[in-house]
Amino acid sequence: MTDGPLPLTGIRVLELAQIVAGPFCGALMAEFGAEVIKTELPGKGDDLRRLGPTEDGLNYWYAVDNRGKKVMTLDLHTPKGQDIVRRLVPLCDVVLENFRPGVLETWGLGWEDLRKLRPSLVMARITAFGQTGPLRQGPGFAAIASAFGGTWYLNGPADRPPSRPTPVYPDYLTGLFTAFGVMAALRHRDNTGEGQWIDAALYESAFRILEYTPTFYGRQGVVRERGGIQHSGWPGGAFATSDKRWIVFTTPAQHLFERLCLMLGEPDLPKDPRFASHEGRATNMAALLALVEAWFKARLHGRSGLLLAVDPLRHARDQRAAHAGRERAAPRPSDGRPPSRRRPAPAHRALARRAPREGLSLYCVVRRHGPGPEASDLDPRLLLQCRPFAGATTGRSRCRPADPGRSRRGSSRT
Repeated sequence: MTDGPLPLTGIRVLELAQIVAGPFCGALMAEFGAEVIKTELPGKGDDLRRLGPTEDGLNYWYAVDNRGKKVMTLDLHTPKGQDIVRRLVPLCDVVLENFRPGVLETWGLGWEDLRKLRPSLVMARITAFGQTGPLRQGPGFAAIASAFGGTWYLNGPADRPPSRPTPVYPDYLTGLFTAFGVMAALRHRDNTGEGQWIDAALYESAFRILEYTPTFYGRQGVVRERGGIQHSGWPGGAFATSDKRWIVFTTPAQHLFERLCLMLGEPDLPKDPRFASHEGRATNMAALLALVEAWFKARLHGRSGLLLAVDPLRHARDQRAAHAGRERAAPRPSDGRPPSRRRPAPAHRALARRAPREGLSLYCVVRRHGPGPEASDLDPRLLLQCRPFAGATTGRSRCRPADPGRSRRGSSRT
C-alpha cells in the first residue's frame, strides 16, 4: 500500500469538546488525515484525563481518543479566549463542540455568529438531548442516554434487572454518527459553497440501534422485553463447556437453526410445532436453550465438533493475542501526524501527561512541549503551522509562519 494523502488531508478541525463523543469524532477525522486542533481548559484539561487507569501520569483512555491531534490551552470563559476562536474559525473547515445548548451563544460563538466569519463552515454540536426541546439542558452522559434511548431496558437476562450496556457506546455511536454528518455537510459545502450545522444527541444514537423495537410497539403495541440475544426468535447466547470456557453462538436464519439442531442430535426439531415458527420458538425458547446448555456442558472447549460459526467470549488478553487474525500494536499518536491505514500505529508510549498550563502553549498529543507564544502575541496562522522537529526525541517543537503567498490547502504539512 502507498503512503499517499489520506481522504481528509487539507481539512482543518477546531475541537471545542471534551470527554468522549466530540473527541472521538475528532479522532476519526484525524485518523483519515484531517488536521484537528483540540482545545483544553488551562490548568485542568479534558476531564477524560482523569477517567480510567493511568501509567506514570499517562491516561490510557485520553490517549486512545485524542491521538493524532494538536492540543492548545484555551479558556472560553474569557474575552481573550473567545477572540482566539473568532480568529481561528476563518482558517478552519469544521468546528466540533459539546457545550450545553446556549452556552456558546452567550459568548458570541454560536452558529449564527461563526457562520458570519466563515459562510462555508461546518459546525457539529453534540449534546445529551439535542439543541431543542424540553430536555435540552439535561446532563450529557452515556448512562443517561442509554436509559432514555431504551437500550438499557433491553440489556440483560429476562429474569434480572436491566443491565448497563458497556462500554459507553452512546458516546462512541454519537461520535461516529456526527463524523458521518460532517462528511455529508462537507460534501454539501463542496457542491454549493454553503456551510451547515449538525445537531447530534446522545440518546438518539441509542434509540437508532433499537432494531425493530419501536416499530413492533408502534404497529402491534408490544413492548419488547429483555431476553439476551434470543429476542428475535432464534436461539443463541453464551454457554459454558465442561472445562469452564464460554462459547458464544447465534443462529439468526433457518438454515443455521437446522444446523444447530443437527449438532444437538435432533435433526427433526425444526419440524416440531414448538420450534417451527418465530412465535413458537419465542414461546418455547427456555426448553430449546436447555438442550443447548446441556450439549455444551458435556463437551470440552475446542473438541465439540461444532457445525456453527461460534467464538469464545474474549477478554482483553484474548483480543490482544488474536485480533481479527492480524497483529495490531496498541494505538498512540506518533509525530503529530494521524496514524494511517497504510502503516500500523506505533506501540503506545508517551503522551502529554499533564493538564495544559496557562497560556497558549501548543503541543502534539504524543509529547510534552515547551511553552508556546503568549496569547497576546499569537497569530492564528503561526499557531496552525506549529510542527515537531522531524525525528525529534526531546519533544520540543518549532513554529514557522504560514506563507501568505500560498493558499491554505496548498500549504506544506510535514
